[in-house]
Amino acid sequence: MKRAIIIIGLITALLSIPSFVFSIETAPRISDREIVERLSKLETKVDEGFKSVDKRFEGLDKRFEGIDKRFDDLNAQLNRISAIFTALVIAVFGFAIWDRRTMIRPFETKIKKIEDEIADNRSKLNTLIDSLKSLSKTDDKVAEILKKFNLL
Repeated sequence: MKRAIIIIGLITALLSIPSFVFSIETAPRISDREIVERLSKLETKVDEGFKSVDKRFEGLDKRFEGIDKRFDDLNAQLNRISAIFTALVIAVFGFAIWDRRTMIRPFETKIKKIEDEIADNRSKLNTLIDSLKSLSKTDDKVAEILKKFNLL
């Protein structure tokens, strides 16, 4: 039984081989003239394609020029904004320094007046202490008080 199946399989395989061979179609011969005509047609189509691509690229060039102009405008606007911001910061610092100086001036004049008064009172105080020292030579109570405060 196995032999019969193998033989039948070989016979069908051998019979199917010629059908594969006959399924290939032979191409008709093309002359040199037809080749040249087809190449010239192909060249014209390629040229037309390149022309349409060039037109598209011209449109892209215009778009890129517009985008470049927008970037330049944006860059100039950013430069203006940064200059304004810098000027504002400088103005704020200048105002703060000016305000501090004008606010401190009255205090400086008051402190100067107080220092002058203290200097005047110091000289008066020194003369008072000197007079009390001379009084302490004759009065014992004054001498005790001056000793108590370490003025003698």
